[in-house]
Amino acid sequence: MRLVLQEFLSLDGVSQGPGSPDEDTSDGFARGGWFVPHLDEAFERVAAGWLGAADAFLFGRRTYENFARDWPEMTDHPNARILNGSPKYVASQTLTEAGWQPATILSGDIPARVAELKRRPGRELQIHGSARLGQSLPAAGLIDELRLAIAPVVVGSGRRLFPDGGTPAGLRPLHSETTPSGIAVQIFEPTGLPEYGTYGVGA
Repeated sequence: MRLVLQEFLSLDGVSQGPGSPDEDTSDGFARGGWFVPHLDEAFERVAAGWLGAADAFLFGRRTYENFARDWPEMTDHPNARILNGSPKYVASQTLTEAGWQPATILSGDIPARVAELKRRPGRELQIHGSARLGQSLPAAGLIDELRLAIAPVVVGSGRRLFPDGGTPAGLRPLHSETTPSGIAVQIFEPTGLPEYGTYGVGA
């Protein structure tokens, strides 16, 4: 399976709590729900297409617990069947039970466990949210595609997908579009370490 990282981001790179004020209040975050005002039908179609390519999902503990709380109750949502019914893998060193089935807890050497999952047949193993998990896998060379949905808002605080001191990465653009409400959809393929150069004029 290909490993695809999908993230909702603000213009200042925040990935924490895009869906509601109480989605993720860790570290005192009180600005959740910043992505929702920018949702439109065009982006819903994009997101549904992404979900339709998933054969399994990979979550960090916090995102898994948030999804497990909300999605079993959202049976009328068009994406509920895929999320509720597909295999789910949870990367956690502390979780001992996973109630939102079908689910398997991954512990120990997470990159090695994820690499094993990627060797299984299938289309996409998708990471939704789970920014801490997403930060740990590029260094191991495990991410095959990065899908960012960037909302036209500056949140000003909160956990970021690309924090200071993170792993440098070069990216090749695969696709770009902007929905009517201003969500910039950017899809990239990792290319290893970034290249560097010096800007100058003339010889």
